[in-house]
Amino acid sequence: MTATDTSNLKDLAGKHFWPHSKLGGDMSRESGVQLVTGADGVWVRDADGYEWFDTLSGLWLVNIGHGRREIADAVHRQMLELSFSPHDTVSASTAQLASRLAELAGDPEQRTYFVSGGSEANETALKLARHYHRVRGEPGRWKVISRRGSYHGSTMACTSLGRGGNGQSVPVDFGPLVPGNIHVPGPNQHNCHLCAQSGECTLACADEVERAVNHEGAHTVAAVIAEPISAASGIHLPHPDYWPRLRKICDDTGVLLIADEVITGFGRTGRMFAMEHWNVQPDLRTVAKGLTSGYYPIGAVLASGQVSEAFDGASETFKHLVTFGGNPPAAAAALANLDIMVNEDMCGRSKNMGNYLFERLNTLRSHSIVGDVRGGLGLLSAIQLVANRETKQAFPAAAKIEQCATKAMRRHGLLGRAGEVIPVAPPLCISPNEIDEAVVRFDKVLSDLEAELGL
Repeated sequence: MTATDTSNLKDLAGKHFWPHSKLGGDMSRESGVQLVTGADGVWVRDADGYEWFDTLSGLWLVNIGHGRREIADAVHRQMLELSFSPHDTVSASTAQLASRLAELAGDPEQRTYFVSGGSEANETALKLARHYHRVRGEPGRWKVISRRGSYHGSTMACTSLGRGGNGQSVPVDFGPLVPGNIHVPGPNQHNCHLCAQSGECTLACADEVERAVNHEGAHTVAAVIAEPISAASGIHLPHPDYWPRLRKICDDTGVLLIADEVITGFGRTGRMFAMEHWNVQPDLRTVAKGLTSGYYPIGAVLASGQVSEAFDGASETFKHLVTFGGNPPAAAAALANLDIMVNEDMCGRSKNMGNYLFERLNTLRSHSIVGDVRGGLGLLSAIQLVANRETKQAFPAAAKIEQCATKAMRRHGLLGRAGEVIPVAPPLCISPNEIDEAVVRFDKVLSDLEAELGL
């Protein structure tokens, strides 16, 4: 690509491309959208030939790493055979993928409803939960309990599920949100107001789920939905008894348990699914991102045998349709991706490299603005920035910590997100030397921030 080509493309993108959650028009290296042309492993190359370190696996999804030819070959072969399966048909790849997911999830009776991405997966799970209760004679169960600060997608229903991240309130930018969404606190290792007086976790956040179910009336509640480890709220690992407790609450009240594994699935936490850490089987599990490692759009709802069997012989079918759900090339990409994950033991690699990453990130506590470093389950960690470590005081809005941190990361060649919480979730193929390189760069980022903030 010539310098003229690059300049023209940047002009086109600046004028016509509307970036997600950012203002359009800024194509600068310091703070704007980067025009990228290639990638390999954990490295991403821009149009000027500069290599960036991908600290966030694209957007929590390039689990096997960038540049794997096997996925492209699998998609190409499938497209030559069958690019789209018409209505009332299923491709061989899609059938094989559904079966393989049941095997990986440990539920031989599981059925998979395929969609195009994570938002559609969670939207489908909500509708499926409500319809499940309807076919079982309980149409009054329609409310959903979710955790404040969680993120489950961008549709209106998913936006209503406690979305905000890092303690922000539910957004009001889009008018009234979908009714029937009950929000409760989630785990917070850094600064939990529920357990602040006790000095240790009391599982009060799990108590809040039970309290909400009882307050609303179990006969009105369809489901509880939560991420095994919430990325949006700051990557807080739950107490070991948290998920077993939620499972029991749901079992006792007839409420379905939905595990949103869009981010945590497929090796991110050192297991194929994060819920394996607590030996808990959800009624519905939503997946996307890592199922193809981002090489092709896909999403799915994995319904337990108990849920799917409720529809067998029922007078009502699940009236829900997604055009690209079960798309044959997407299924082919997923099968090739899963082959790589299993054959190269990406889960084991995530566990080992995650332990090393967590160990190395903890050296950054030498910086006064680092209030906490969280992680320890696979390649899913976070650096918490604070104005005062002893009081855990957050930075005031005037400090513009997000803008300052983003610019500092850009100066040191790090692609990812930055703010009061800096998530660190690189591709699972990362090496120890690359972890060392990333930590060196983060060390420089923190030094820059301290100097800029006068600390």
